[in-house]
Amino acid sequence: MESKIKDLNDKLALAYLGGGQDRIDKQHEKKKLTARERVLYLLDDGSFEEIGALVTHRTKDFGMEKQQFYGDGVVTGYGTVHGKLVYVFAQDFTVFGGSLSETHAEKICKVMDLALKVGAPIIGLNDSGGARIQEGVRSLGGYADIFYRNVQASGVIPQISAIMGPCAGGAVYSPAMTDFTIMVQDTSYMFVTGPNVVKTVTNENVTSEELGGASTHSTKSGVAHITATNDVDCLEDIKKLISYLPQNNTETTPLLPYDLKDEIREELSEIIPDNANKPYDMHSVINGIIDTDSFYEIHKDYAENIVVGFARLGGRSIGIVANQPMYLAGVLDVDSSKKAARFVRFCDCFNIPLLVLEDVPGFLPGTDQEWRGIILHGAKLLYAFSEATVPRVTVITRKAYGGAYDVMNSKHIGADMNFAWPSAEIAVMGAKGAAEIIFKKEINKAEDKEAKWKEKEAEYAQLFANPYSAAERGFIDEVILPKDTRRKLIKAFAMLKDKKVDGPERKHGNIPL
Repeated sequence: MESKIKDLNDKLALAYLGGGQDRIDKQHEKKKLTARERVLYLLDDGSFEEIGALVTHRTKDFGMEKQQFYGDGVVTGYGTVHGKLVYVFAQDFTVFGGSLSETHAEKICKVMDLALKVGAPIIGLNDSGGARIQEGVRSLGGYADIFYRNVQASGVIPQISAIMGPCAGGAVYSPAMTDFTIMVQDTSYMFVTGPNVVKTVTNENVTSEELGGASTHSTKSGVAHITATNDVDCLEDIKKLISYLPQNNTETTPLLPYDLKDEIREELSEIIPDNANKPYDMHSVINGIIDTDSFYEIHKDYAENIVVGFARLGGRSIGIVANQPMYLAGVLDVDSSKKAARFVRFCDCFNIPLLVLEDVPGFLPGTDQEWRGIILHGAKLLYAFSEATVPRVTVITRKAYGGAYDVMNSKHIGADMNFAWPSAEIAVMGAKGAAEIIFKKEINKAEDKEAKWKEKEAEYAQLFANPYSAAERGFIDEVILPKDTRRKLIKAFAMLKDKKVDGPERKHGNIPL
């Protein structure tokens, strides 16, 4: 046995020579790294400790007893990222196509169990052809064992999946249940059934990339939260993501050192156009509020009418949800509601304060939205905000119309602090449409109907299309100048840092899925 271990260690030592990141940096343009290279690049140099390096499969059928490989196609262990403990598994496509066997699954389950016991993130680097068919139901059972642990870990420790090759069939459901899924452009794909099955059943001709590539899942399905250009960028994305997150649901993300200054941002005063129907980029508002270059956007290319992501404000990690007037005028629709609800629930799970930047004219009308269930999906976002117990602050920059005003973290559903810029318009609907309904008789009787309509539109706007009526009722805590926004928010989140909420006793709520 000693000679066997020495032989193994000699082989493993070759993979460790030269350290991890320093060696891989020279191969930045290389499309795919090996499983061990990925682990070494991801983790801090010298921190990786492998678990189960001597494991081999137990299959005796189909001549498999003659094909034994140490590790059985997956590298598992623990180490640190930015000095923070993480657990990791990396499937090795060079061993049986990275296929999952009973022992392969046991190795993954072991590090997942350890991560849950210790309270540290679990990172999965997926690169597998699927279940090992030579093992039949044993490999399928292995997948189910992993799925069960994904659910047990959900909301307790952060779970991150990187798709760095194929991920097909039942294998896709583990990444789908984790918190974030990162895909690599051109070299990774995910689908329940492959192109050949699709061709047989539906007679559609489609490539793997079209069916389940990174571009498809980042823009159409929303399965992929982040898309990376290559393996190295994917691993860098994981490192960056980890920096915004706490270790588990009982901790908060460490506050970075920050010296509070006057924090006035004059550039915020120039963003909102004079014409209320003219769009502007909400990213300009975000960047004008947060710590310099700290915004890390999630789901960037999916449902672009809403922006979600992590940032730092005075050194504090926060989650941002913001309507985007540049796309569909910032309305809420099916996809944006799902996207935002998922992000809000994640932040609430892991004690990350929420900042909402609101400019929403309402929900997107039309048969397509109604038939796709905008009622249910819009309710998901409403439910997510209402359920969240983390510090929640809203800034209304311009429009806050109709039911969307309620949904976007209003005071009525438990927001802690609600600010509004002087440009804010808070009403049931736009002044033009409201005037047409309220003053319909007067407009119809007038000799100059157009002039009367405009007169009544201005009357309604003066009464309701401003933040002051809402402020008088206490629905807005303060109307602030745009340039003061960052200073106000830093103070608000500092004030709310020890917020605690005891909800009603129950097993769990029943979110409208």
